[in-house]
Amino acid sequence: MAAFAPPPLDETFIKDQTGINDPDELKRHIITVQTKAYNLFQYRCIHSFSFIRTRITRPGRERDGAILLDLGCCFGTDIRKAASDGFPIQNLIASDLRADFWNLGHELFRSTPATCPIAFVAGDALDPGFLQPTAPAVSPPEAPAPPLASLMCLTPLRGHVAALHTSAVFHLFLEPEQLQLARAVASLISPVPGSVIFGSHIGRSTKSIRQKAFSREDNLRMFCHSPESWAEMWGKIFPAGTVQVEAQLNVSGADSDTGILAWSVTRL
Repeated sequence: MAAFAPPPLDETFIKDQTGINDPDELKRHIITVQTKAYNLFQYRCIHSFSFIRTRITRPGRERDGAILLDLGCCFGTDIRKAASDGFPIQNLIASDLRADFWNLGHELFRSTPATCPIAFVAGDALDPGFLQPTAPAVSPPEAPAPPLASLMCLTPLRGHVAALHTSAVFHLFLEPEQLQLARAVASLISPVPGSVIFGSHIGRSTKSIRQKAFSREDNLRMFCHSPESWAEMWGKIFPAGTVQVEAQLNVSGADSDTGILAWSVTRL
């Protein structure tokens, strides 16, 4: 496994959530949960301890009833941070392919569904039975959003989501599936100006396939968008002039061509 070196702010957040203040005890606790998760699926975010990083910083909640969805939530670290920062818990919902990860999140944060009642729904966003994509909404839905805790799939949320976060998800798919996922995600977002889809994942300065050994057992073939091709993809989904796409590639280390693509798609 990768070296355990959480950023101070993230370490403080987990200490506050778990009540574990001793650094060595906290490290043992996190590694225990990491090992269980890695035995389920060998995601790089689990190998590298990225699952304890927080990426949502005080999300906007100025709109009454604004819904925040964390898609590909893994252990739910980001959505828990949003709740900790004051986002109304009844307006938070998380989703991932596997409920096992959400359950491990309860173990990681020493919580239960009663003490952390954030709505969670398991499913595949590329499965029309879980999320039936439509064209992006042009006007707010006539019916209000259903209670989030009652949902068994994401389709009823089409046009209702004010902020949708998804990180370390798109780069799991090749280019056609990334477009398919973007269309599905776009159908969820509210047409109200300021509604936003945002996140981050691995990208490159020029869009291309990245073939790199992740471990001795794994040879990773990953399609990486560039900032320009990322914006072009969303331009195929939303009508011209209806969204503002921002994308920035942040590189570090020896590989100056590959880094983290941080992005947002905001309704105008």
